[in-house]
Amino acid sequence: MSKKIPTKEKSMWEDAHHMIRKAARDGVSTVWDRLEDQTPHCTFCDQGLTCSKCVMGPCRINPKGPKKMLGVCGANGDLTVARNFGRFVAAGAAAHSDHGRDLLETLAAIGAGKTTDYGIRDEAKLARICTELGLDVSGKSVREQAKALADLFYEDYGCRTETLSFTCRVPQKRKDIWEKFRSTPRSIDRECVEMLHRTHMGVDCDPVSICLQAGRASLADGWGGSMIATEVSDIIFGTPTPLQATVNLGVLKEDQVNILVHGHSPIVSEMILAAARDPEMIAQAKAAGATGINIAGLCCTGNELLMRQGIPLAGNHLMTELAIVTGAADMVIVDYQCIMPSLVTVAGCYHTKFVSTSDKAHFPGGEHLEFNFRNARAKALEAVGMAIEAYTRRDPAKVEIPGQPVPITTGFSNETILGACGGTPDLLLKALEAAQVRGVVGIVGCNNPKLKHDHVHVHLAKELIKRDILVVVTGCATVAMGKAGLMGPGAGDFAGSGLAGVCAALGIPPVLHVGSCVDNSRILHLCAVLANHAGVDISDLPVAASAPEWYSEKAAAIGLYAVASGIFTHLGLPPHILGSPLVTELALKGLEDVYGASFCVESDPFKAADLIDARITAKRLALGWRDK
Repeated sequence: MSKKIPTKEKSMWEDAHHMIRKAARDGVSTVWDRLEDQTPHCTFCDQGLTCSKCVMGPCRINPKGPKKMLGVCGANGDLTVARNFGRFVAAGAAAHSDHGRDLLETLAAIGAGKTTDYGIRDEAKLARICTELGLDVSGKSVREQAKALADLFYEDYGCRTETLSFTCRVPQKRKDIWEKFRSTPRSIDRECVEMLHRTHMGVDCDPVSICLQAGRASLADGWGGSMIATEVSDIIFGTPTPLQATVNLGVLKEDQVNILVHGHSPIVSEMILAAARDPEMIAQAKAAGATGINIAGLCCTGNELLMRQGIPLAGNHLMTELAIVTGAADMVIVDYQCIMPSLVTVAGCYHTKFVSTSDKAHFPGGEHLEFNFRNARAKALEAVGMAIEAYTRRDPAKVEIPGQPVPITTGFSNETILGACGGTPDLLLKALEAAQVRGVVGIVGCNNPKLKHDHVHVHLAKELIKRDILVVVTGCATVAMGKAGLMGPGAGDFAGSGLAGVCAALGIPPVLHVGSCVDNSRILHLCAVLANHAGVDISDLPVAASAPEWYSEKAAAIGLYAVASGIFTHLGLPPHILGSPLVTELALKGLEDVYGASFCVESDPFKAADLIDARITAKRLALGWRDK
């Protein structure tokens, strides 16, 4: 029998409780309702012991019964789990890297003069990245530089390179480890395709070999597709600098046309924002009875606008349905990734227009306006016009906007962080060595309804900063930290004395927002900068990563590329690997012997903080740095 989850246990936030109760009154099914319907889960699936990769099956493997069942092909539990996990990681790496490909296509169009809708906002960064990667920019125009960089990155996606462009940033000791264990990422698409090939029936039957290829595919994402997405986004839309903004459902406005941008690609959301600021669109909105047009973000495309434009975030993954339940959302416009199909149904319960924009992501029941680099501005204006029309059909009796906006500081690109430290890593390394900042932890990722919404995010971060450990945050975790007051005025009060002093001196909060989920590549890059400057490997640094409430294939790829880069990584929930003692042991311990880092799994944020703290202490002492 499924277990009924009390409303208070679904989320730690009162605005979420308010909307969950309203959804019930309005007859709207939410993610928590559907989780209850699906509970209990299939034990075989939960442990990764099911296989449907050929039609001799599907098979369920029972390695513990009196008759140890194998798949029809003869695959045992270890092989089945490894195959499933390998494909899970490859899908996540492909998703993030395909996001990077879309940005790359836009950069190439700018270089070829095929678009007037997009341009280069950070010309200095374009020239700097070109130079870093060995491209000669002398005498070249901005368009010529854009074309040359796009051509180079296209090679990273193909199959003709021996390694990725951005591995020039990786410490030599780390490169040597990758070479030893055949983990050097050769190209982005190649590693994902090879993972699919290896896990076809009758190809790679060694679970360890499959897991190492999963690591290679994840590295192709972290140091390839995601890093390309981050750097090209900065070049086209501007490198983030510190801004003041707000978060939570209270950012919606009862007297304005509210447009929620959702997904991951700034190609769409930046253009929607530009259209919403068009004087003609504002005039149309006022003629319809609104006082203006309000853009608010959801999930990672919201993070992109938050970082660069200071546009407020309405919510994270588990708040997306609830944002519509407010009755104040006139449009949800999406691109791809993390968009629950249920949003179309929820939007249909109100006046809300649901609009998709990518040929890769169609949503039956919604409207579709396909954006590309040739028509983006025209389509954005059309979409904003649709939102204004929807506003005229809004039912005031259904509108309830809970809570007040919470102030936060955003915009901490690596350029900003290093700039605050005087332009080099020296100041941050000195603060680390002196134990003013005992370590750095990246808290990233999604929400999962199996865990109390945002509870692990918030309490883990509070525990870490209390122990003088700086936190950098991306994606859906951003909203959690913001709502908890860890990124705004007075956030230093939550920190230990050493970290609080550094934050006061630099004028920063103890939790730094560094972007969307592809921007975890900023964290990789920052770790590499610190390691190279200190003359050590990334695995020697007092750093860690955490995905406290993760759910997606992309998060698995992120976690694995962190570990494969030498970063100890905490997960709030295990992946579907527990059916294989071999793969589980490899993840929790064996990867230490391969990559110098491994996973730990702990859903209790206080116990997780202890595990991370112990790791940071050990790394500090190994470097000869004193610890408190």
